[in-house]
Amino acid sequence: MKSDVLIVKDLPPHLQSLDLEAIGSQVTDNDISKEAEPSEFIRTALPILQKNGVVHFLGFGNRLGFDSVPADLQRLRCRCNFHALKFAPEIQKLGSLLVQRLRGVSAMQTEMDKQLFGSNMLERPFGEKGDDAGGPSRYLALHLRFEEDMVAYSLCEFGGGEEERRELQAFRETHFPALVTRLRNTTVSPEELRSQGRCPLTPEEAGLILAALGYDRGTFIYVAGSQIYGGATRLRPLTRLYPNLVTKEDILSSDELAPLKNFSSRLAALDFIACASSDVFAVTDSGSQLSSLVSGHRVYHGRGRAPTLHPNRKRYAQILSEEGGIEWAGFQRRVRAMVDEYKRVRARPRGRTVYRQPRTPGCMCRAGGDDSIDF
Repeated sequence: MKSDVLIVKDLPPHLQSLDLEAIGSQVTDNDISKEAEPSEFIRTALPILQKNGVVHFLGFGNRLGFDSVPADLQRLRCRCNFHALKFAPEIQKLGSLLVQRLRGVSAMQTEMDKQLFGSNMLERPFGEKGDDAGGPSRYLALHLRFEEDMVAYSLCEFGGGEEERRELQAFRETHFPALVTRLRNTTVSPEELRSQGRCPLTPEEAGLILAALGYDRGTFIYVAGSQIYGGATRLRPLTRLYPNLVTKEDILSSDELAPLKNFSSRLAALDFIACASSDVFAVTDSGSQLSSLVSGHRVYHGRGRAPTLHPNRKRYAQILSEEGGIEWAGFQRRVRAMVDEYKRVRARPRGRTVYRQPRTPGCMCRAGGDDSIDF
């Protein structure tokens, strides 16, 4: 970022003693609207900066909008997101160990590796199981968004009957009281939600998609995410289809994971790394932040060789709801058409995040025939 922004670790001495709140230098989400245009930042923040010499964006989540942004700002944003931002060294080292064990190689130097690990790519000790004499192993990463909070918030039903309904309602009352209050005056049909594509895919439904796409029982699958709702019982249909299914807890020892144990965001960082580095990435939930960010990194750094499988849940629900059932050949054909539709290369639609869809002016400009990224 040095060519565009001067970044320092501390305020200059003459500003360090100031009470930023007292002098009115703090800016929060209440001061600038969500996904604002640059002009709003100029109207709100620039006068404060000119008056006090410092602006503190406190707990700030209302990022700059994705449209009506000059190309130079879009370029700066993408350089920051896809080049400048790095995981902490301890995450990079553990992530590189995770990927090396998944692939069975001691060193990799793809563009994605360089971006994810930098100088912290670990060299695995010679002779460790999985030496690269036979070449790197290939694996598919599957992000299953089927944790209890996701399932409960969706208001969908998943075949567990009255016991499941009571359990999820109790979870909603504890964790989502505002949702429960809103539902008192609304009638929501689980069947209607499913037909609209608003229900998370079960492990079994995800497995059927992979099978329809031609992935056989020998496929090595890394599963990202937290605890699956229903545990091993819910996962059983998927593990029967794909016995070579692992998580980060299977690949890394408890001692290696210990420094991250009580930090969910750091554990999620390992999932991000494993998913971004995979040969194929399969998404089950379009609204997941992890899936969105991984997808964007794979588009940007994958050089067209990092496919992401993204089912349309609404269309998939229609396929599964066919009355009288559907022949396997017909199911395969429709699932493949559904997935192929998402894989078409297209520019970022207006209003969509550049972090997920970086094919946009000022961000991901291709030049010449060498596939280099123009900055």
